[in-house]
Amino acid sequence: MAKVIHDRDGCIGCSACAMVCPKFWEMSDDGKSTLVGHTNNQLEISEEDVACNKEAEASCPVNVIHVEE
Repeated sequence: MAKVIHDRDGCIGCSACAMVCPKFWEMSDDGKSTLVGHTNNQLEISEEDVACNKEAEASCPVNVIHVEE
């Protein structure tokens, strides 16, 4: 299992993550992205979902998304 960690406080709301990986990322009413199904801004994901979240990580201009394998 891999893990996604989101430093939501640093999010600037560009929505790149939600565009490239909408299964796991959505925009909230406050204008920041949210990791769907998270607990404390962390989520365990299967190996098959790593690529999508790595793309979200790479697309984030402020580096607040981290995928740990």
